[in-house]
Amino acid sequence: MEPRSGCPINAAVEVLGDRWSLLVLRDVIFGDRRYFRALLTGSIEGIASNILADRLVRLVEAGILTRGTAARGQRARYSLTEAGIRTLPILFALGNWGLDWCSGTEELRVRQEFMRAEGPAFVEELMDELRTLHLDAPPKPRRGPTPLERLAGLRPGS
Repeated sequence: MEPRSGCPINAAVEVLGDRWSLLVLRDVIFGDRRYFRALLTGSIEGIASNILADRLVRLVEAGILTRGTAARGQRARYSLTEAGIRTLPILFALGNWGLDWCSGTEELRVRQEFMRAEGPAFVEELMDELRTLHLDAPPKPRRGPTPLERLAGLRPGS
């Protein structure tokens, strides 16, 4: 897919600039939804199956996701590439902007508020954990719960 111009912002927007692509990445990253059905039924925004199928193809073609080969009767599993993992700081920045400038429910804001309070070091730790989960990188030594475990334990007001 050749971008309309050589501008890096344009090139990024052409890959990530539609509403659904970023939400699919959000669900893969934070919800560990790696199969079509899980992405379809887990989207609180109600993505249509044809839109989801299109976005998954586009994200694979752009090198953001990989699609595992599915044997007969099995489902294909999607995984983040390094480029996909590197979208996390973008999602973090968008979420922070949303906290500042958009309304929302406390229940759905709590993860972003936690991540903002933890800061960029938490985002880096989370990217390392995603590399372990999606790229089979060796886990980094750590004490205590992983970033995804910490996020999973959040409740409104936490």
